[in-house]
Amino acid sequence: MGCFIFLMALIGPRVALAFVWAFTTYVDRAFDNWIVPILGFVFLPWTTLVYSLAYTPGGGVNAFGWLFVAMALLADVSSYAVSNRRYQTQGI
Repeated sequence: MGCFIFLMALIGPRVALAFVWAFTTYVDRAFDNWIVPILGFVFLPWTTLVYSLAYTPGGGVNAFGWLFVAMALLADVSSYAVSNRRYQTQGI
């Protein structure tokens, strides 16, 4: 299952998050309601995906997991920054 999630993440984080949400209980156990994962799906897909995979029931996310969540947040923010810079340099 882990290799399949990794292959889906290479296609795109939203596709991988949709597969994880549809076929596993990782997203349901990491979040108490459905609004936070939906917002994460729209705005921060890498962070939501990695948090869902790093979360362990009863223990939350450990320090090593938070490192991966921080890297995923950096990936999300950098993708927005690169796209913003690209539009500014093209004059759009």
